[in-house]
Amino acid sequence: MMGLFFEEFEAGVSWPLGEHCFTREAMLRFGNAYDPQSFHVDGEAAAKSPYGALIASGWHTAAGWMRCFVDTNTKAREERLSRGEALPAIGPSPGFTNLKWLKPVYAGDVLAFTLVITAMRPLATRPRWGVVEMHTEGLNQKGELAFAFDGKVLVERRS
Repeated sequence: MMGLFFEEFEAGVSWPLGEHCFTREAMLRFGNAYDPQSFHVDGEAAAKSPYGALIASGWHTAAGWMRCFVDTNTKAREERLSRGEALPAIGPSPGFTNLKWLKPVYAGDVLAFTLVITAMRPLATRPRWGVVEMHTEGLNQKGELAFAFDGKVLVERRS
């Protein structure tokens, strides 16, 4: 993650992951393909819903985060490689908790995603790996918290 080995992480360090703009067209495409609830796919029905307008699927919001995370991670790894530094293997994620969609995401909304390292621990059962825990948030253009979750990822250890 971020091109870093387990030992290079520190609790409290944060990364801006970038922004994602949710367009009406993309919201409709995603909603029709993966979450065809009326307030994600039908503007007229959405206008009559508690949201008052079309909103992005929460899964679309999560996918927007993933795009920003992968892009930021890829850039960090490329920068490290360009300096001739060793790269850790990319590890899997054992999952996430506390996924929250706190505000609806409307067409034209832009979410800025950030990640904060909350804890690290070596894995006794897999000495090559450690677990890095993180908290992620997505703020809309008004500065309102719209999306959050806690995640974990396995990160290769140097030793």
